[in-house]
Amino acid sequence: SSMMHRLGFCAGQLGSLRLRLAGQLLPARAMSLKVGDKLPAMELVEGPEMKKVNLQELFAGQRSILFGVPGAFTPTCSRVHLPSYVRDYDKLKAKGISQVFCLAVNDPFVMQAWSDANGAEGKVRMLSDTQAIFVEAAGLSLDLSHLLGGLRAKRFVMVIEDGVVKQLDVEPDPTKATCTLADEVLQSL
Repeated sequence: SSMMHRLGFCAGQLGSLRLRLAGQLLPARAMSLKVGDKLPAMELVEGPEMKKVNLQELFAGQRSILFGVPGAFTPTCSRVHLPSYVRDYDKLKAKGISQVFCLAVNDPFVMQAWSDANGAEGKVRMLSDTQAIFVEAAGLSLDLSHLLGGLRAKRFVMVIEDGVVKQLDVEPDPTKATCTLADEVLQSL
């Protein structure tokens, strides 16, 4: 595969953050998701109804894609990244992908408006990591305080089978989308 695999993340990058995992407040420790790991039982938010979704339950029993972006309505995310998954949705389904999810550290109202603006409804489900808890724990956070006001998601893509990460690619430059685009994922399926 021509994909870049950047799977190494620094341990201990969470500092004194505390995580709410399965309803309990736990001391943070760097999880840094890698290929072969099961997704944590963390909750994210989906839709303007503020529906809480558990990652383990959401990805159980299916083959799905989860891609992360630094921010809804940002240039690369809006011009290239999200549109690649909307455009190639049927091809992904034909290759055995049950669902496609997009994650960002944005509120669910912004995520819904971004979905509407890009014709993603019925193709890409939008997940909000409103406090960057998942991306921090997964080793996929990016401090963009100087540009976007705080922690954001690195640009990444995961292929997940029955809740287990089977493929993980992270862009070395968050302003570009190359190895995390839908057509690259299609080549690896």
